[in-house]
Amino acid sequence: MFKNHLKIAWRSLKKQPFFTFLNTFGLAVGMAGALLIALYIYDELNYDKMFADAERIHRINADIKFGGEAMFSAEASAPMAEALKNDFAQVENSTRIRNQGSRLTRKENNTANIKEANTAYADVNFFEFFGLELIEGNPKTALEEPNTLVLTKTAAAKHFPSGKVVGETMILSNNETFRVTGVMEDLPKNSMLRDHGIFMAMAGYEDAWEGAWGSHNYFTFIKMIPGTDINEFQAPLQSMFGTYVVPYVQRYFPGITEEQFLASGNYFNFSTIPLTDIHLNSNAFVELSANSSIQNIYILSFIGLFLILLASVNFMNLSTAHSLKRAKEVGVRKTLGSNKSDLIRQFLTESGLVSFISLLLAIILASLFLPYFNDLAGKSIGIPFDSFNFWLIILVLTVLLSLFSGSYPAFFMSRFMPVKVLKGGGSNEVGGSAIRNSLVVFQFAISVLLIIGTIVVFQQLNFIQNKDLGFSKDQVLVINDVFTLDEQAETFKKEVERIPQVSSSTLSGYLPTPSSRSNTSFFQEGAEEQESAINMQQWFVDHDYMATLDLEILAGRDFSREFKTDSTAMILNETTVSVLGVSPEEVIGMRISGDLGEDDPQFYTVIGVVKNFHYASLRDRIGSLSMVLGNSTSRLSIKLNTSDLPGAIASIEQVWNKLAPGQPFDYYFLDESFNQTYEAEQRLGKIFIIFTLLSILIACLGLFGLAAFNAEKRTKEIGVRKVMGAKISQIAYRLTLDFLKLVGIAILIALPLGYFAMSKWLEDFTYRITIGIEVFVFAALIAVVIAIITVSYQSIKAAVVNPVKSLRTE
Repeated sequence: MFKNHLKIAWRSLKKQPFFTFLNTFGLAVGMAGALLIALYIYDELNYDKMFADAERIHRINADIKFGGEAMFSAEASAPMAEALKNDFAQVENSTRIRNQGSRLTRKENNTANIKEANTAYADVNFFEFFGLELIEGNPKTALEEPNTLVLTKTAAAKHFPSGKVVGETMILSNNETFRVTGVMEDLPKNSMLRDHGIFMAMAGYEDAWEGAWGSHNYFTFIKMIPGTDINEFQAPLQSMFGTYVVPYVQRYFPGITEEQFLASGNYFNFSTIPLTDIHLNSNAFVELSANSSIQNIYILSFIGLFLILLASVNFMNLSTAHSLKRAKEVGVRKTLGSNKSDLIRQFLTESGLVSFISLLLAIILASLFLPYFNDLAGKSIGIPFDSFNFWLIILVLTVLLSLFSGSYPAFFMSRFMPVKVLKGGGSNEVGGSAIRNSLVVFQFAISVLLIIGTIVVFQQLNFIQNKDLGFSKDQVLVINDVFTLDEQAETFKKEVERIPQVSSSTLSGYLPTPSSRSNTSFFQEGAEEQESAINMQQWFVDHDYMATLDLEILAGRDFSREFKTDSTAMILNETTVSVLGVSPEEVIGMRISGDLGEDDPQFYTVIGVVKNFHYASLRDRIGSLSMVLGNSTSRLSIKLNTSDLPGAIASIEQVWNKLAPGQPFDYYFLDESFNQTYEAEQRLGKIFIIFTLLSILIACLGLFGLAAFNAEKRTKEIGVRKVMGAKISQIAYRLTLDFLKLVGIAILIALPLGYFAMSKWLEDFTYRITIGIEVFVFAALIAVVIAIITVSYQSIKAAVVNPVKSLRTE
């Protein structure tokens, strides 16, 4: 019987190629889009699950407020890991990672450096802790001795393209000598350590062995013994504050108690986060690598689900629209003895056949567009054709989809009364208009919702890119690793400033773009109580920093070479002044020191107040900041005054090559660095556009199908109206108006949902847009225009038919 149903289904599909194409194409587009989204989500949800015992590994977080500054840190103090392992039986093991960012590296006998983008110090048990094997070397001893390191396979091939690797000597940052003790496989792209190429022995990093409980620079991981309830561990973990942190703080504030610390409005809370939750649920001050957001997963999950639902609804509408052409077939089959269940099985077989053909087409489409999707999403995912589970899941879901999509058309068409349809009078008696209209409303409500989402995402991105950040980021070229010039760094700066295309330049360590920084506690002269402490960042800059970045001085003055005393001068931002509780004018002349507990502290004299500028993400508020003169030569920032950027860069590179032959000329533009901070939002915006267009396409196919159904159902009415003198434009208008009412209902449903959803998304940003009425007007206008264009074809087609033919149809 099934074989017979299959033959009939195939013949039926072949007899109506255009209808079959619309149905198959709509389902295939929806399935392909959902498949790509599912692969993306699967990859995101599997971050860091490749590590051994990943379900038992947790990272220590520190949520701190002190000196007017609050900070949620993913890093802990150096002694935390060892103390946790020693003090708590629940902790099976612990390890630390100290991120070092980019480093210049070379083989011992080479003079030319190669830049390694991400490096880190790691404890001796690092490989054993995470279950990482080495291609060469012993994982238990590879990081045992100071000044040893392990390379990833890619890094080893880059530095030692041929020949021996283990035992070779490498020079880092031109002044540190390391011996290669191992080579490891590259870490997967869905790992927190995916971009790291070098792991150096923590044994040789002096700071790692100092008992500084107040400094947080180490990513600390603990592995709990099997069966431990991590929630019950939170209270014992918090006891570390009173046991270790408070005694350390007492060095600087003698006699202070935990109660006094908390009573002054400060707090110091430790917590844990599962290793496998970090990528989607952690947004700490500093992370090992860029994280995503669980909100993005929810958004993409809904989009994928909506695509499938839209495709299913589209199938239902097109099937019911075509049903009147098969009414007599149903009548004849019922007259010849077919019962309702036979007809339902027949129509479900057709639905299943269309679904499986769509599945094949969807896999082809997904395979073709996967490289572009990977580029868009910054992924390297693939379709797991060799996975049994993949095929099992996708086949089961296709069967369920065919049952869901085909159920309504099957029951709808099997209801036809043979007497009515064979007499030609059954078309108008066939119900279901409320359901079909509801389906169209659902489709367009989803489409409008996605249009609103797309508009808001791009408005926020445009707001970020055009917001007054308080500094000039345009045409600022940044040269990295200027420290390799040693004493010639200042010479390089002066020679660059002689180039006509250069307005000014500045040597500094920090720039106003998000990066890893740490705060320091300061106090006013004569106010050394912990209640009076100021927790702020300290940047070392030169005399030209303010001018090059166009920072605005609100009170006092900038650093000047005319004042020798400026070597101990300090400039504060507005946030710091507000924490001090004085006005910008009143803070001038105040003496501030960061040497807590020292017998002879060095004091800085405040000479100026700079207007607040954004030096972190717009998700975060502007924190306290101070700037002092210092010999920091990490990078040279150059303000250009020309449109010939390639020519200016070439001139600067010539100066670099003269002073630093063989050293990599590494540069970037400040605005590009700023935009990279919001790369995740930019990718989300592009993904929104693509899948919004897909949803609109599928919704239009559904509307097209219902318009065809409606026009066919009202053939006699149209003929009578034309005989009575109605114009083509009047008939087309009447037919179109019915669908615009449905679109209007969809818009009314989608607008509040869109406002709520996107308001929640914007909450992640401290500085954000306000969703204006123009967003909803524009989204509604797009939906109406698309609906008119889609329906007009069927409306005009029905209106121009000869009334004689229209009346004959009855």
